[in-house]
Amino acid sequence: MANHDTARRAPYLPVIETVNAFVAFLFAASAPVAIILGSGLRGGLSDADLASWIFAAFALNGALSIGMSYAYRQPLAFFWTIPGTVLVGSALQSLSFAEVIGAYLLTALLLLVLGLTGWVRLAMERLPMPIVMGMVAGVFVQFGLDWIRAFETDFTLVAAMSAAFFALTALPRAQKFLPPMIVALAVGLAVLALQDNGAAAAPHPGPILAHPALYWPEFSLAAALELVVPLTITVVAAQNAQGIVILRAAGHTPPVNAITTACGGASALTAMFGSVSTCLTGPSNAILVSGGEQDRHWIAAVLLGLFAILFGIFAPLVTSLLLATPAAFLSTLAGLALLRTLQAAFQTSFGANFPLGALVAFLVTLAGLPVFNIGAPFWGLVFGVLASLLLERAAFSRP
Repeated sequence: MANHDTARRAPYLPVIETVNAFVAFLFAASAPVAIILGSGLRGGLSDADLASWIFAAFALNGALSIGMSYAYRQPLAFFWTIPGTVLVGSALQSLSFAEVIGAYLLTALLLLVLGLTGWVRLAMERLPMPIVMGMVAGVFVQFGLDWIRAFETDFTLVAAMSAAFFALTALPRAQKFLPPMIVALAVGLAVLALQDNGAAAAPHPGPILAHPALYWPEFSLAAALELVVPLTITVVAAQNAQGIVILRAAGHTPPVNAITTACGGASALTAMFGSVSTCLTGPSNAILVSGGEQDRHWIAAVLLGLFAILFGIFAPLVTSLLLATPAAFLSTLAGLALLRTLQAAFQTSFGANFPLGALVAFLVTLAGLPVFNIGAPFWGLVFGVLASLLLERAAFSRP
């Protein structure tokens, strides 16, 4: 009888996974896209160049996310290095786009070497977890602060979404039927609909479908010296390190060598369409693992990959629509979704081992000051480890 009931049970509907994937997609398609647009325009790229970049960053990395997540049954979402994008915007002041693409390809080759040889895994295993999580906390606390600051921008919208989220979070039984992020998302959309008086400007008419272009690289010593090592560091130490630690904290076992190898292979492909190097995303993966059952988190990553592919295909249209969305709405969604991850980062960072090193990593990352055009998360790790080597040497000998 029990087997018969099981056979007739309704199929599983990935509601929580779908919402988490959509929130992660909204995060990736809002502020990070604006960073691409700002860096590209600063570097003198054309609209066609930017459209091709965005297509590759979403569509190709979305396909990689689907393949890796399905193969390893883990949430492995890939996008592009945001610090690297800022670095490229600065480099385009003195380098041609062809030279930058040549540097992308050399970076891809270096990532492949690190992944195939296993050197990157050895380095990751020797990094103290509390210090790495201090760096992660320094990155993610900004999203929490953006959520709080959004109250000043649109109090009604943010307060309604936050109240709905915490009300459902306080009712564990109700969460099985009404996940907090679903309710927060629905309430936010309802408030936006009520606030809309028809005065919002319509998106600027333009192309709907992306038209990716292939670019021929040009290799120069100047571009290699300025970009290859910094881009590699942002991928491995600043971006991948975040994603790997987040997934481990959620109970997953991300394949470090395979991730780095995949980043190298994908970076070589996306480079030909003008996109900056591929990386394992930290914030998006954090949102994917923020709810639902652990063994189904990979489904959320696959759904995120599908959203990313669709966005890449319709990049010109969807970008204009998303840029018209109030910043307070996106900040609140991301902030609420990352609360648990931020809590776990603080708990891991400031325990018995490496508390000073974790604090230094947190503060340096939070300050956000790049050194030698390398982003603050990397320097957070460097100075956090140095602080512990000087003042917490005994912690390195503990299990």
